Amino acid sequence: MRPIRRVSRVEWGDGFARTVFVLSLGAVCVFAGSHSGKLPAYAKAAARLGQVLADEDTTLVYGGGAVGLMGVLADSVLDSGGRVTGVIPQFLVDREVANSKLTRLEIVQTMHERKHRMFELADAFIALPGGLGTLEELFEILTWAQLGRHRKPCGLLNVAGYYDGLVALIEHSIEHGFVREQHRELLCVGDDPGTLLQRMAKTSVVVRDKWNDT
Repeated sequence: MRPIRRVSRVEWGDGFARTVFVLSLGAVCVFAGSHSGKLPAYAKAAARLGQVLADEDTTLVYGGGAVGLMGVLADSVLDSGGRVTGVIPQFLVDREVANSKLTRLEIVQTMHERKHRMFELADAFIALPGGLGTLEELFEILTWAQLGRHRKPCGLLNVAGYYDGLVALIEHSIEHGFVREQHRELLCVGDDPGTLLQRMAKTSVVVRDKWNDT
């Protein structure tokens, strides 16, 4: 498992200084749709996130596809001078959906291997708009955090309100006692790629006992 690196910096404000510990996000795994969606805002946000990752010298880790928002994101990172590592199962390579332009492409045998390898390579996770696969990847990584299996920040890029319903569902689950209120903090939600990454870098993931109600 990749260790999460922490660096510190001093921020000044109101006549005093404070030391802020910030995660060094050397690599971010992004979950994204294999379709582009109906709104141009989705592809625009994917491209903007790619530019921000490249500007921050942060490697993109993703599912290795050349289609949909996945392809837009990867192409944007590469066009901006950044690095991209793709992880894709062989059966999707056989369907000719792999992106051949990446800095590195790792081919695995199963979807489970793909997710585990992306987890190993990444310091943090972001979900762009996507379908069932994107949702499954996001909730699995959140569940691992809830169970204390990692302390890596998780973010949701809520483009054009796409994830409003999902955020409401999580709140509904909290209200009805199926998700602990403290676990709301596991997911950082924002609508701007740069601001979201900055917030995630300052996030301290605290693991709490899922079954302890105290």
